[in-house]
Amino acid sequence: MAELNDGWFTEVFQDQGTAFSLKIKRKLHEEKSEFQTLEIYETETFGNLMVLDGCVMLTSRDNFLYHEMMTHPALFTHRDPKKVVIVGGGDCGTLREVLRHPGVEEAWQVEIDERVTRLSEKYFPELCESNEDPRANFFFGDGIQWMRDIEPNSVDVIIVDSTDPVGPAEGLFAVDFYRDCMMALRKGGIVVQQSESPLLHTETIIADVHKDMKKAGFDHVHTLPFPQPVYPTGWWSCTMAGKEKPLKYFREADAAERPFVTRYYNESIHKAALAQPQFMVDILGK
Repeated sequence: MAELNDGWFTEVFQDQGTAFSLKIKRKLHEEKSEFQTLEIYETETFGNLMVLDGCVMLTSRDNFLYHEMMTHPALFTHRDPKKVVIVGGGDCGTLREVLRHPGVEEAWQVEIDERVTRLSEKYFPELCESNEDPRANFFFGDGIQWMRDIEPNSVDVIIVDSTDPVGPAEGLFAVDFYRDCMMALRKGGIVVQQSESPLLHTETIIADVHKDMKKAGFDHVHTLPFPQPVYPTGWWSCTMAGKEKPLKYFREADAAERPFVTRYYNESIHKAALAQPQFMVDILGK
């Protein structure tokens, strides 16, 4: 639930008894697409803000934390990623980070709501700077069906850059979807799923993601926590699953010598992110 009072945008998490607020300068845009209500605000200190159905999606100031952690750990864990598929990710920030890797030859962004991408091009152009890259491909439609139809053994990394597991995104947190990902991946392939807040959701959503990925055939599953100020609790996570290969493999030298600039990710952060607080270990197992 979202509120706008006295110049403050507030997202209220009723079931958790908490809220997050940003001081607003002005509303830049609002529309209702086929799938959701989209709002864009200019904030006092966090740049532009995108809101979908009343939920904060990203801001100019802190989105780099999410986009870098959703991409670089998986891409530097894979031995030689050539083809990457992003399910969701309509703001194009994940696509931009993927295409920073010179070894990637083909990247697909499969987003159900084209309006998210078009508004990002206008209000978050820095996230869309790789949209004209010849390796970038776009499909606007149902990502679940797209993964079901893709050629088996044709993808190296799948990044599920989805919203919360409700509404259209609910099917992206399901055994059947993970089985389709397993079929699509080549040997040694990796799927990475945004997996919500460790503090709020380890016993529920994150534990279910682990269970469902393993049911789908992924023997190696690991959750990486990272900071994200505008999301509930300010602490977020992604969960990686590997096809036939352990996730502890890390092209550390390549990460240290990466030919692009990052603001959060580096080889030390990669290794540190593999560590989990004890309560997560107790719930998820080692």
